[in-house]
Amino acid sequence: MKASKFTEAQKAFILKQGAQGSPVAESCGKAGISQAMFFNWKKKYGGPLPDEIRRLKALEDENTR
Repeated sequence: MKASKFTEAQKAFILKQGAQGSPVAESCGKAGISQAMFFNWKKKYGGPLPDEIRRLKALEDENTR
């Protein structure tokens, strides 16, 4: 499979622009990607990361104690 030409930080920056209210079409045009690629990235990277989920679970456990 071909490696992506975008780093994780670049993908996060593009997704962040879309989340801040910038039109998706505009963000995609500037980055040179399709809107389908944007939404695929959003599905994959949009949620909390596994380490964030673990940290949140640990904090919830601590609060219940």
